[in-house]
Amino acid sequence: MDPRLLAAYRKQVDALNSGFRLFDPPILPQRIPFEGVAMSAYFLPAAGFAGVGRPTIIFTNGYDGTITDMLFASAVAASRRGYHSLLFDGPGQGAMLFGHNIPLRPDWETVVAAVVDFALTIPQIDPDKIVLSGWSLGGYLAPRAASGEHRLAACIADPGQWAVLDSFRPTAIRMGLPPAAAADLGSIDATVAQRFEAAINGNKDLHWKIVQRGFWANGVSNLSDYLREAERFTMKGRADMIRCPMLLSAAENDPLAIGAETLLDALKCPKRLIKFTAAEGAGDHCEILNRSIINRAALDWLDETLR
Repeated sequence: MDPRLLAAYRKQVDALNSGFRLFDPPILPQRIPFEGVAMSAYFLPAAGFAGVGRPTIIFTNGYDGTITDMLFASAVAASRRGYHSLLFDGPGQGAMLFGHNIPLRPDWETVVAAVVDFALTIPQIDPDKIVLSGWSLGGYLAPRAASGEHRLAACIADPGQWAVLDSFRPTAIRMGLPPAAAADLGSIDATVAQRFEAAINGNKDLHWKIVQRGFWANGVSNLSDYLREAERFTMKGRADMIRCPMLLSAAENDPLAIGAETLLDALKCPKRLIKFTAAEGAGDHCEILNRSIINRAALDWLDETLR
């Protein structure tokens, strides 16, 4: 890891904590026990409802987001709407990656079970109205967690994802891999993997997403191992295990939303898919240029679902 990354991350955390100490009452860093380590977390009370049992949204990040990103992208809006927020770093994210070098894992239900256990110790939280919301890679992690953690009252996936590598399969086909082989990238032979890796290294965007970030976050050192590990991140055999209501998003130009309708079709729970367009200023990944539109839609849905 480049030491500049760690230095920049620590500065960000210091700045966040300095800001949180100015709240009344101050928002203090929390620690959630998990398999011998402690996941960093923050509890942000609903605006004007700090002492009252309220519905609570657990926010889960993706590959390269931070708690600071989640705070401004989603939690501030949730607080203003009257929802408590619980933000945390899971394996492969934030402090778990930078501080402990603990990689991502597909069984996010195990991670979220520990977070829900912690949430239930907070008196301000209504135990019957705990929601899980994930953005970016969290659009896979959240529904995966809901497939095994049944104390959730609702779940949001932004965008809804069937399998993490689905967005890379079209690229693999353009690189010359037959569609049948692209359906299971974890099984390609070493020669093909080397050819792919050379092409990825020549593409600045893919090199960042896969080699610089993906290898590190997944705890691997080469493309073959990365693809084998990433193929484990799938909702196949899990989607029909979700019991709580699900909200999925899909932005028009978001490659990660390619499997949103596949996931929607596989769900047996109450479900809804909301599509966003470039014309609304919300056509990119996670509606990043118009977060207010997804926040409004998701919180309206939650108000109705939890009523």
